[in-house]
Amino acid sequence: MATYAIGDIQGCFDEFQNLLGLINFSQNDKLWLCGDLVNRGPKSLQTLRFIKELGVQAHMVLGNHDLHLLAVHYDITRKKKSDTLDEILNAPDREELMHWLQQQPLLHTDTVLNFTMVHAGIPPDWSISNAQKRAQEVENILRSAKAHAFFEHMYGNKPETWSNDLKGWKRLRTITNYLTRMRFCTPEGKLEFASKGGLETQPDGFLPWYKHPHRKTAGENIIFGHWAALQGAADTHNVYALDTGCIWGLKLTALRLDDLTYYHTPSLQKSAFATG
Repeated sequence: MATYAIGDIQGCFDEFQNLLGLINFSQNDKLWLCGDLVNRGPKSLQTLRFIKELGVQAHMVLGNHDLHLLAVHYDITRKKKSDTLDEILNAPDREELMHWLQQQPLLHTDTVLNFTMVHAGIPPDWSISNAQKRAQEVENILRSAKAHAFFEHMYGNKPETWSNDLKGWKRLRTITNYLTRMRFCTPEGKLEFASKGGLETQPDGFLPWYKHPHRKTAGENIIFGHWAALQGAADTHNVYALDTGCIWGLKLTALRLDDLTYYHTPSLQKSAFATG
């Protein structure tokens, strides 16, 4: 039995299936999925259905595109021009799929494997324990009757910095932004959303969240996606960037957690790299 972590699929179902074939994925294996299962790619519906059917064989975390799908489902926001969500929204099993997606976590930790998975990252001044507790705050709302209200307040870039004194929707929005949208931040965790490229786009006073020298999670094994422009190169001990830009014509990546072996399958999408 092996455990494989896979980066952002974003509806690239054919590449996902090719990658599972490459690793000889079987019913004895486990999958970890870094979020952004859907959107921009051509087969988001097939991707959701397949992963849902895996049941306990798969662990996933929610990404910003997955949350966006739920917000569109709740009619909180309109689809963007680049969205490819119609097939899901018109599917006969839409309600079932959205209910399942809403039950998924924002952070997954396995103390036996000694790995934590999150879509975007963990701010420098949060420990794994802090991140778990704060992720659960959002998860509890997502799984409750207040989910609709959460999506009404989810969008926005402020507050830019975490404070234990934050309350209500501002608190939940900030937690969500850290776990599903963060790239660069200051040592205090101040967020910056304009820079979506590689490390060369780093703003003054900011570092990639995982590069801060006094990061509380520095001794932890962390898997994340979201940042396609890194092309899988976090270049930091114990930190594994798995979004390798499949939707942008690059590749889809799996990491076998048991021995840190990488597997890649080429993208079948139009080759035009950008960031998402």
